[in-house]
Amino acid sequence: MSTITNNPQPPYPEELEELRAIADIQFYGAGDVFLPSNIQVIRSKTTQRIRAVLLDGKILATLRASDYRFILRIWGGIRLNNIIDYPFLRVIVSNKYSGYIIEGGNVFTKHIVFMDPHIRPGDEVLVLNEDLEVIAVGRAILPGWISTLFSRGEAVRVRESIKVVRNEGYKPSIYRGF
Repeated sequence: MSTITNNPQPPYPEELEELRAIADIQFYGAGDVFLPSNIQVIRSKTTQRIRAVLLDGKILATLRASDYRFILRIWGGIRLNNIIDYPFLRVIVSNKYSGYIIEGGNVFTKHIVFMDPHIRPGDEVLVLNEDLEVIAVGRAILPGWISTLFSRGEAVRVRESIKVVRNEGYKPSIYRGF
């Protein structure tokens, strides 16, 4: 489920600045736009460190405790798709395979039409169909420059697809400005 009811609260100004700096590094300078001042955060009950970032009750991303990097969720991917320049962090898959990916399948190299050559293994990526609509978010397994050279193997491990948000009335054309 892509909403949280676990006592979200606004971040402290220093925390917002830190979150934006992390997003700037990870998402090509999109920190200020990706994380507006009206975001809310969910904190760990034991450590009080930030674990999730929400906007309008929807999870944009969670923070990995080990390295404090953002782990994109589908609403964050939809938002990021409208913010960062094309083709950064994007993997475009054939419409023929998009149904498989929406159902939760991973992206294999044979599915890829285009992959940003600057993607490194471990990067958070947006998976788009050929109509350039976000269908999933996940973690890159292969570097972008090499993925189109292979015809076998996993390229992106999908974390969450739009199947999760379809129950909430998601329509790609509505959220172009989200």
